[in-house]
Amino acid sequence: RLRDTPEDICFEATANAIALHPARPLLAAGDVDGDVYLYAYSCTEGENRQLWSSGHHLKSCRDVAFSPDGQKLFTVSKDKSIHVLTVEEGRLETRFPKAHGSALNCLLPIDNHVFATGDDDGGLKVWDLRKGDTVLEARQQEEYISAMAVDGNRKILLTASGDGTLGVFNVKRRRFDLLSEPQNGDLTSVVLLKRGKKVACGSSEGTIYLFNWDGFGAASDRFALRAESVDCMVPVTDSIVCVGSLDGVIRAVNILPNRVLGCVGQHLGEPIEQLAVAPGGQLLASCGHDQKVKFWNISALGGMVVDDYRKKKKKGVALPALSSKAVGNGADFFADLRDEAEPEAAGSDSDDSD
Repeated sequence: RLRDTPEDICFEATANAIALHPARPLLAAGDVDGDVYLYAYSCTEGENRQLWSSGHHLKSCRDVAFSPDGQKLFTVSKDKSIHVLTVEEGRLETRFPKAHGSALNCLLPIDNHVFATGDDDGGLKVWDLRKGDTVLEARQQEEYISAMAVDGNRKILLTASGDGTLGVFNVKRRRFDLLSEPQNGDLTSVVLLKRGKKVACGSSEGTIYLFNWDGFGAASDRFALRAESVDCMVPVTDSIVCVGSLDGVIRAVNILPNRVLGCVGQHLGEPIEQLAVAPGGQLLASCGHDQKVKFWNISALGGMVVDDYRKKKKKGVALPALSSKAVGNGADFFADLRDEAEPEAAGSDSDDSD
């Protein structure tokens, strides 16, 4: 039987990190026990299947990512190690056991050979597999590196940090460029929008900060969601991002004009750790503290056009459901914009539940 989305994938431990293959229906996940899994997913009922698992990490697996060509899977762990696995068999191809001086928190493949890693103490390293070593090392930020993004030319690397700053590094020239002013709360995510002209950063206090590409020193705009936090964020179109929060709700948000469009899905009452968009932009995957990876149909977002004119919101009205599996739970659960500029809720830190 065909379904709108693949069935949930259940794990024995909380999945911290997920990634979707750039070309095939494959999902990689890393959990708090340090295990890494590869699944084939399908919209045909009963067709999700585990292809392999790897238990090489000694502590929590914090992030996973496919290489752009889909041949390799990169993983980083609280045990300070980086692993490079083959996607086909899950064979450990390359291992950097003491890659950083402190626990690793995130990674970003820049091309098929070069990738960046960030740690809990604000350390950044850029690695080249052909050399088997780093080509750039920096410690410009004071707290954990939560997320990274790179421009289309693979030249400028952006790092979001728990100290509230956005770091800018030139990968081609192997140097640090600048640090933004600190924002309120931890910066938890960073994505490029508007054909690379805008950068959006999520924060632990529920605000999205916007930067102009040529103006990283200070935020050009801020958009406060009525959400406990913005813990993770992925771009779906050039203007729309999906945002995961501590309250378990996945919101679709349009940037410039700034609007909360509705609810894509939810892990009921469980914080969301990571989001990933499948090739083609029709499916969104999410992992939360309920030990499940869930899939959401986001095909409706691609055709949405947001008017500059904003109608006055009625208080107590739930956000519209943007997928068949999104369910309402009252106005507080799916509240929309804040009335005031300053958000009330503070967010979380970078610790795993391990």
